[in-house]
Amino acid sequence: MKTSSNLTLNEIKEAIETQIEHSYLEKYIQKPVIDDDKLFILSSIINNTPNSDSKKKHYIITAMLVQIALDTHDLVSRREEHGETGRNKKQRQLTVLAGDYYSGLYYYLLSRLDDIPMIHMLASAIKEINELKMTVYYKEYESVSEFMNSVMQIESLLIRRIAEFFQRDSINEFTGNWLLTRKLMREKSSFLNKESSLIFELLTKGPAHRIDYNHVVTTVEQFIQNSTRRAEETISQLPGHFQSLRLHVHAIIDSIGNNTTVLEEG
Repeated sequence: MKTSSNLTLNEIKEAIETQIEHSYLEKYIQKPVIDDDKLFILSSIINNTPNSDSKKKHYIITAMLVQIALDTHDLVSRREEHGETGRNKKQRQLTVLAGDYYSGLYYYLLSRLDDIPMIHMLASAIKEINELKMTVYYKEYESVSEFMNSVMQIESLLIRRIAEFFQRDSINEFTGNWLLTRKLMREKSSFLNKESSLIFELLTKGPAHRIDYNHVVTTVEQFIQNSTRRAEETISQLPGHFQSLRLHVHAIIDSIGNNTTVLEEG
């Protein structure tokens, strides 16, 4: 699939995978997942700038490495430390180091670009995101809506700051709603499959908001429905150069249509 420049998403994704490849780490921890939605949005923003394809590619790869580093550090907080085996302890320690490793990669790439303002912007965004994460993990929210807004901020803040940096912030409202939709869908799937789900754990066990276990799926589905609807509304208002992104989003919405409308039909 092509973006608005001569770069393809597959080319960019392969370049990212080459950067994060580390045979030793992959023996002990899960290989980082590249978030396709974030990659598509970032590409749509950066490819619509006057930079050369080479520089655009460096920007996109760098931004995704920041995201991967943040996501990898998140995995540590989900691990049980009490009574862990030696192998589990090693996994946890390597996960921390892996996040640091990916962080180092983006600093290296940025140094090659010699872009001090970009480095400052990313560093500031990382600080904001980490502060928000501490709030989400430990704050007792007055409402589920307030909690979901914090989750949305964490999921989208990096991309929104990049959009502002390149003066393409017309995409920011869509970005927040769409990335919240996708995050909640993944968390819901994990929860229903009896897998780890930090969002559902915070909602049912606290401290975020103690929702009855039997009602939490319905509650999250309501937010998925609302954020999906808002994403559809806002993406339709974006300029024409976001057409590829628009088609990408509509294809996903069409494929999950039954899930996002189930509450209305009920």
